[in-house]
Amino acid sequence: MVRKTSPLAAVMTGVLLIAAMVFTFGNAQAQSNGGVRIMPLGDSITDGFNIPGGYRIGLWQRLVADGYRIDFTGTQSNGPASLGDRDHEGHSGWRIDQIDANIVNWLLTQTPRTVLLHIGTNDMIQNPTNAAGRLATLINRITSTAPRAEVFVATIIPLPMLDSTVRAFNAAIPDIVRAAGPRVHLVDMYNALTSADLADGVHPNATGYDKMAAAWYNALKSVPGSLEGDISPTLSDIPSSLPSSVSPPASVCTATYRVINSWGDGFQAEVRVENTRTTTLNGWTVRMTLPAGQSISSLWNGVASGSSGTINVRNAPYNGILEPNTSTTFGYVASGNSVSVPSIISCSSP
Repeated sequence: MVRKTSPLAAVMTGVLLIAAMVFTFGNAQAQSNGGVRIMPLGDSITDGFNIPGGYRIGLWQRLVADGYRIDFTGTQSNGPASLGDRDHEGHSGWRIDQIDANIVNWLLTQTPRTVLLHIGTNDMIQNPTNAAGRLATLINRITSTAPRAEVFVATIIPLPMLDSTVRAFNAAIPDIVRAAGPRVHLVDMYNALTSADLADGVHPNATGYDKMAAAWYNALKSVPGSLEGDISPTLSDIPSSLPSSVSPPASVCTATYRVINSWGDGFQAEVRVENTRTTTLNGWTVRMTLPAGQSISSLWNGVASGSSGTINVRNAPYNGILEPNTSTTFGYVASGNSVSVPSIISCSSP
């Protein structure tokens, strides 16, 4: 969207877009210690921008030290060796509505016992109007889809240059939580951190992330059921009417491959992703199996789960929303013979 922005808005938007657009090949999914399924859910603060793994490092360490068996769940994965399970559902640059558009699929696939929700920072910068209403809708969708899950909703951490906007949003959250039912719990994350705990005015530094970990840990300990047992979906848990994002993958979008250029020991390829349905596509994933001997060295306009064999390429934060009959592309440079094409290529949402 092109519009005139103030210097402050431009700076703040730039900070989060930089966080959203950093490209890395995803780490291999870490092994959990086989326990209660917990979904860390949110934006780049959940992902751990600045400190890969973010608050999940300190939270994992505290829970394991206490003897809990924990399985972090999600479609994303990152973090250091000190984080025993790197899975999460933190999406850099995402707003409340983008999480809401995908949450049903994630919950039905991941079946978490507990959800840790910290979301709204990007809304404060991009579109604070009715952010609280969007949060209430998201929480309602979570509790409707996973009625037996314990859901912890955090006030968002300080954003010093937009403090009054953040305070107004946070002030609405306690009433939203109370109205959501007995399995929804408030976590005061705003007062757990100060501006000194931020690395760039938006994302926590190592101390800030550890303070978040302590706040989550104390909240979980106050609701023992959130750390005990596990749940699996039953027919009564699945909504009678699911949003269009749960459509069968084959009819959601298409992925078309072509070679742009080639040389002796490598080539450049492009994959076009097209929304083939009549409603807006909120996120896409292309699955492809590269021929033996091919290995991707760089990729743009997407986020890849690996560099060879069978890989998944997810949309970047800025090209995941496609209107009907529109398309986007991602490209990559790879080593190997360009004559051989991927043996499997499919598109799904998200």
